[in-house]
Amino acid sequence: MMTASSRRALRFGIKTTPMHLAYDDILRVWEEADELPELADAWLWDHLMPLAGPPGGAVLEGWTLLAALAARTSRLRLGLLVTSNVPRAPAHLGKIATTVDVISQGRLIMGLGVGGTRQPAGPNPAVSEYAAYGLPLPSPAEGLARLTETITILRSMWTEEVFDHDGPFTTLRGTRNGPGPVRPGGPPLLIGGWGDRTLRIVAEHADIWNVPGPPHNSAAWAAERGRVLDAHCAAIGRDPAEIARSAQIIVDYADPAGSRAHVTALAAAGIGHVVLALPRPYPRGAARRLVDEIVTPVRENGA
Repeated sequence: MMTASSRRALRFGIKTTPMHLAYDDILRVWEEADELPELADAWLWDHLMPLAGPPGGAVLEGWTLLAALAARTSRLRLGLLVTSNVPRAPAHLGKIATTVDVISQGRLIMGLGVGGTRQPAGPNPAVSEYAAYGLPLPSPAEGLARLTETITILRSMWTEEVFDHDGPFTTLRGTRNGPGPVRPGGPPLLIGGWGDRTLRIVAEHADIWNVPGPPHNSAAWAAERGRVLDAHCAAIGRDPAEIARSAQIIVDYADPAGSRAHVTALAAAGIGHVVLALPRPYPRGAARRLVDEIVTPVRENGA
């Protein structure tokens, strides 16, 4: 049950999907959100081509855009929800992420996911995107193994002055990462995903776990996935309370009551952090509307 204290403890973020949008549109929302303490963080995605609408539409590269927005904000925690593990070599990704962490003065949250993999059935938008950019499409098992290796390399880059790495996919010699991240140990690690094997990696490594909520998945589904994560934590002896639970929803501008209901249901399912994803185009005052129509009412009365 969602109590008054749990409503007040809920943290909220905002997500702008950089698809069919100009940089100025995204910057306007981030600068507004940076002035609203009710919003704790802001997020982008990590795709190179549109997933909807005209296939030739504009898409800004996620980490480059994140660096620009980090330089134009001062308070918001920030990251990609989530970084695809496929396009960038692990140590290169670590250098990129560290640079953004330094630019933001330690505000980075390292969002990471498996990325596209070969699927046996159903639509797979990664196929055309990866083919267009010359990226390999690994099997699910290989994708998970590569994700685990990347996490190992990131941790080494953020905690060791110099290191070597001999892994199944990557060999590194004399790797250094100066300047290091702002926070000792590096940015917190958020892993996005929901499959049983991915949740095992979450249990082993993540500080934050994120899944897509409504309209894609229900709060009941998120709760069930949370129970699987709990079981993985129990199997390795980790306290599941050490992993913050996060979900994102797509806001409906015309139905704020419906969005509030989704947030309330997710909180009752054990989610402590909700990312409010904005549909395009962004109206004027979009971030303020989220606070006035969703965040404040939920914290005050859950309605």
